[in-house]
Amino acid sequence: MPENTPRTRRDMGRYVNDRLRDRYFAACDVLYAKGAPIRSETDVETSFGTTHVYRYGPADPAAESRTPVVLIHGSGGCSAMWYPNTAALSADRPVYALDTPGDPGRSIHREPMWQPERAAQWMTEAFDALGLDKVHLVGSSYGGWLVINQAHRQPERLASVTALDPGGLEKVGFRFFVWIFASLFATFAPERLRPALAKWLEQPVISDADLRAWIQAGVKAFRIRRPAPLPLSDAELGSIRTPFYLIMGKRSLLVHPKRQLERVPRVIPGARAEIVAATGHGPQIDHPDLVNARMLSFMEDIDSLPPTTPRDVTDA
Repeated sequence: MPENTPRTRRDMGRYVNDRLRDRYFAACDVLYAKGAPIRSETDVETSFGTTHVYRYGPADPAAESRTPVVLIHGSGGCSAMWYPNTAALSADRPVYALDTPGDPGRSIHREPMWQPERAAQWMTEAFDALGLDKVHLVGSSYGGWLVINQAHRQPERLASVTALDPGGLEKVGFRFFVWIFASLFATFAPERLRPALAKWLEQPVISDADLRAWIQAGVKAFRIRRPAPLPLSDAELGSIRTPFYLIMGKRSLLVHPKRQLERVPRVIPGARAEIVAATGHGPQIDHPDLVNARMLSFMEDIDSLPPTTPRDVTDA
């Protein structure tokens, strides 16, 4: 390699080239058009790069003062994945969807942030730049690990946390990676086979043309460069005092749902946990009406609590 050629860091995500990046953005925009209208887009600066943020709702200006929702997407995707959820969540409160640096999206990644303390600092800096003092934080998959990590390390801005089939509860096992690769290959299967493969793999991407195009474009365009997150211990989870809601798919291959249904409420004081039937890793995509209603009900319950309740009190 010539001396002047910059080396690509092994812990920094990157696009393969501008042409594939632009094709991916076009596939993203198809999904954004299926969700709530985007009210605005903005870029905020953090120590780890520029974070691109989508702002939604609410329809009623009087609801602007309500505690907003912040959405953190899963690995290998971007905020476009929230299109089944943005309309319901933003109907009566502000919603912000962040493109995580290091994943394909419109953020610009400059410094590694896969380490737990760095990931938490990135999110806090993004909240600072957006002027968000208190938020309902929602994360899916790898984004689920990010929101659990935030609740453990820097919870001061959090009104609540909702983790959707999240990382961070168990070590990412071989069965999950097999499912990921099988799902990816199935997107290229003949059309007549896709409905059966989608049902067998519990993978809606396969039978939805727009989702399939988005996933395929992202895989071609972007190279993720970070290790899988390590799970939090019982002691680390037990430190969480933010109101916590865990939603898992019955056929999840990222976690063992029955195991976590017992464990999480036992180790996190006051936590809720439930399993959604007829889905695997994407309950908010497979059953958006159900999951949206339950998330909103949880947030309403939290917002109705008086500020002096024990949810704001840590152990002495």
